[in-house]
Amino acid sequence: MGDRSSEFKDRQSLVGGERVSPRSFEDLEAWQNARLLTSEIYRLCRQNPLNADWGLTSQLRRAAVSIMNNLAEGWESLHPDEKKQFYNYARRSCGEVRSTSYVLLDNEYISEKDHETLLSSCICTGMLISGLIRSLASRKSA
Repeated sequence: MGDRSSEFKDRQSLVGGERVSPRSFEDLEAWQNARLLTSEIYRLCRQNPLNADWGLTSQLRRAAVSIMNNLAEGWESLHPDEKKQFYNYARRSCGEVRSTSYVLLDNEYISEKDHETLLSSCICTGMLISGLIRSLASRKSA
């Protein structure tokens, strides 16, 4: 999954080596990571034997897409409390994908290596989302 991250790095706005405020949800590092995670989930769900478990693949795909979509909805919201709510939904969906990764591992649908990659991506994405939530709180108190 790390190999593909460079294709999304060009979306980040850099001026003089410094990061600038995102102008769209696509510029959010959390959304970019969620997009990579979702692509990885879809890749895994196409492989045997996981692709035969329709119920599990459907749930996993929906949870991954939910991370991306809730980040986008939160970004587009003008109301701070609503924005925070959507970011929390995204964080919870990230936890759902992370938890489901153990089901995949325990049922030998994925390798230990794929599991470690999923865990790492979920943890990183979750931390980025937590940062967005904290930034809302700090803006509110300022």
